[in-house]
Amino acid sequence: MSTSQLLYRCHNLEQRYGKHLALTLPSLTLARGEVLALLGANGTGKSTLLRLLAFLDKPYSGTIDFYGEKGIAPRRQATLLLQEPYLLTCSVYDNVAYGLRVRGCSGIQERVEAALVAVGFAPQAISKRLWFELSGGEKQRVALAARLALRPLALLLDEPTSNLDSRSALCIQQAVQQASAAGMAVVIATHDTAWLHSLNARQVILQENAW
Repeated sequence: MSTSQLLYRCHNLEQRYGKHLALTLPSLTLARGEVLALLGANGTGKSTLLRLLAFLDKPYSGTIDFYGEKGIAPRRQATLLLQEPYLLTCSVYDNVAYGLRVRGCSGIQERVEAALVAVGFAPQAISKRLWFELSGGEKQRVALAARLALRPLALLLDEPTSNLDSRSALCIQQAVQQASAAGMAVVIATHDTAWLHSLNARQVILQENAW
């Protein structure tokens, strides 16, 4: 793998919460445009690793080298979508546009509409709907659109298809494929191996950690 393709290089990662060893990972690399699936039983550190890759937490020990855009904080180049998405109490359009406004981005309407299309919505039909009018699958797709609109280098997904209907799961799958084709690295923590099959994802199985 060339340096120009590499986005993450992790070495001897360990994360602890008090005396609890939550994650041990000797090494991991991730290239731009790659889809990586994190597999393993509950408690093996999948969500913990996603938080480290999103730069929301610092590892107890070890290193994460990130080869993103110079001069831009890594945390602004990686975004995490949780299993239970949180939406603002406003319209779909404003939910997707919020992060762009905070960052002072230009072309907000174009980016919002493109992100909504990427997750399978018709922008004109969905933009004015309010957060409480959405189904669970629609909320997950809107939350994903909000992250895609930011155009991150790394998209991190924690159980993105948990409890979703087949239509929403397919829309998320297609959005992941488009993001990868555009050069975005995608990391997915999931138990849904059937859903992963069509993504051609490289799989990493995390091992259970001792207490």
